[in-house]
Amino acid sequence: MKTKTVFNCSNCGYQSPKWLGRCPDCGSWNSFAEENYAAPAARVNDRISLYRDEPVLLKDVAASDASRFKTGLEEMDRVLGGGIVEGSVTLIGGDPGVGKSTISLQVSNQLASRGISVLYVSGEESLMQTKLRAQRLGGAQKHENLYIVNQTDLSLITEYIKKLKPQVAIIDSIQVLFEPSISSSPGSVSQVRECAGILTQLAKSSSTSIFIIGHVTKEGAIAGPRVLEHIVDTVLYFEGDRFSIYRILRAVKNRFGSTNEIGVFEMTSAGLAEVKNPSEIFLSERPKDVSGSVVVSVLEGSRPLLVEVQSLVSKSGFGYPRRRAQGFDFNRLNLLIAVLEKRMGLHLEAEDIFVNVAGGIKIEDPAADLGAAAAIASGFREQLILPEAVVLGEVGLAGEIRSISQAALRINEAQKLGFKRCVLPRNNYKNLKFEKSSLELIPASTLKEAMDIILNK
Repeated sequence: MKTKTVFNCSNCGYQSPKWLGRCPDCGSWNSFAEENYAAPAARVNDRISLYRDEPVLLKDVAASDASRFKTGLEEMDRVLGGGIVEGSVTLIGGDPGVGKSTISLQVSNQLASRGISVLYVSGEESLMQTKLRAQRLGGAQKHENLYIVNQTDLSLITEYIKKLKPQVAIIDSIQVLFEPSISSSPGSVSQVRECAGILTQLAKSSSTSIFIIGHVTKEGAIAGPRVLEHIVDTVLYFEGDRFSIYRILRAVKNRFGSTNEIGVFEMTSAGLAEVKNPSEIFLSERPKDVSGSVVVSVLEGSRPLLVEVQSLVSKSGFGYPRRRAQGFDFNRLNLLIAVLEKRMGLHLEAEDIFVNVAGGIKIEDPAADLGAAAAIASGFREQLILPEAVVLGEVGLAGEIRSISQAALRINEAQKLGFKRCVLPRNNYKNLKFEKSSLELIPASTLKEAMDIILNK
C-alpha cells in the first residue's frame, strides 16, 4: 500500500502537496498540518458495496411519520424537528463539560426503555466508567436493547453496527475514532473527514440513525474540517457556561426541520432536566425597582420567550467610552445608541454602556430593539421602567417603531406570566384581534412616544 505525505488545512480540509502559510480555499493562516495518507483500494470497494439500490421514481417512494421516533425528551424532539429521522446523521457539539455525553446517555436510556435498540460507542470512557455515569443519571435499569462498547477502531464499529443492526447508534466522540487504513493519528483532518464519511454512508444504507459527538475548538467551532458539518444531516450546539446550571440546545443545520427552535435544560446531579417554562426561569431573579431593567419577548422558532435585558450606563473615566454587549448583537447596540443620541437628544458620547441579556441566552430577534433602547435610556436617566410591562418593537434609523411578527403569540406568553401592560408598535396594535385580554395594550409609533410611556413620565 503506497503512502504519501500531504498537508491538510485544519479549518476546511484543503489538501496540498507542500506546506502553505495561507490556505487558498478558506483563507486561514498557519492552519496546515503534515499527515501521511494512504488511499487503499479495499476501503473504496467496501464503500461501493454499501449502495446497491437502483434508481426509482420519486412518486413511488413511501414516506410517513412512522420514519420518525421520539427521543423521550420533548425539548430535544422540538430541536430535531419532531423526533429522530430514520437513517439520519446528527452532529452534537459544545464546550467540554457542557453536557454532550450526558444527554446522549439519557437519550439512549429513554429509547431503550421503549424497546428501541441502541448501540452506545464510548471511545473516551471505559465500560465501567460509562456504567457509573448511567447509575448517576438513573439509567442503570436492565434494558435489553441498550448495548455499550468501548472502541475507537472504525472498522470494528461498522462491523458491530452491521451485526447488531441497532435503530440508533451514538458515537462518543468522532475525534478519537480512527480508520486503520489511514496512517495519520486520530483527530487529524483526514481521520475525522474519512470517519464521518463512512458513518454517514453506513447510516444511509442501513437505516440506522447515528449521533456523533464532536469537540469544539477555542473559537467555539466543531474541531476538524468544515466539511464535517456539510456531510451530516443535522448539527446541534450546546450553549451555556459550564459553571452555569442552564444549557441551551440549538440547531444550526437541520435537513428535516427548522433551525430556529431551541431546547432549554437545567444541569442537575441526576443529569439534564427539561425546563418546561423557560420564561419563568429567566425572570425568576429579576430585581425590583431598579433602573435599566426591561422585559422583552423574543421568538425562538415557534416558542416565545420572555427575557430580561439589563443596561448599565456610567460616566467614562477614559477618553474613549466603552460599549459591551452580552447576549445582544454588538453592532445593533451601537446602532441603537446612535438613534438615541440623534432622535432622542441623549448625550451618550461620554458614557460607558453595558448591555446584558440575563440567563445566558443570546437573542437576535429585532423585536428586542425597543426594550434594549428603553433599558439604556432608563439607566442613563436613572428612571424606573413602567411597572409590570413587556416592551416589543423594532427601532428604525428614523426613530420609528416598526411592526414585529407573531405579536399575539408574544402577548399571550406575557399574559400567562402575569404582566399587566404591553408596549407595542402601533401597526401591530391596529391588526391585533383580541376578544378578551387582561393586558393593557399601549401602542407607540415613534421612539420618543414610546420612551414617554415606558419611562413613566
